[in-house]
Amino acid sequence: QVQLVESGGGLVQAGGSLRLSCAASGRTIAFYAMGWFRQAPGKDREFVAAITWSGGRTYYAVSVKGRFTISRDNAKNLVYLQMNSLNPEDTAVYYCAADNSYDAVVHGTSGSWGQGTQVTVSS
Repeated sequence: QVQLVESGGGLVQAGGSLRLSCAASGRTIAFYAMGWFRQAPGKDREFVAAITWSGGRTYYAVSVKGRFTISRDNAKNLVYLQMNSLNPEDTAVYYCAADNSYDAVVHGTSGSWGQGTQVTVSS
């Protein structure tokens, strides 16, 4: 399995932007589909975005489409989540996920998960 560490979370005002990073180690992510999930207090973990190993296809939750962008740099073993036009409903712990199966990433059954990074959006 690949080890994942998220960073870039923090406190931001509504309307602001943040860029999350997910650093992978142990294996190259070049053959992994990658994704981002989030979990708000008292709620289930939910899918945010996914990207195929090549970066050629992406998929977003309806709630973030047009505001968030997932990208990857396989040479650096990094995955990013650019978050724009943030609102308080985006407040959550954000998790990075990796799996050889794109479907597993999209459906939240990935084999590798990070520890998460907190994003708080104030109104």
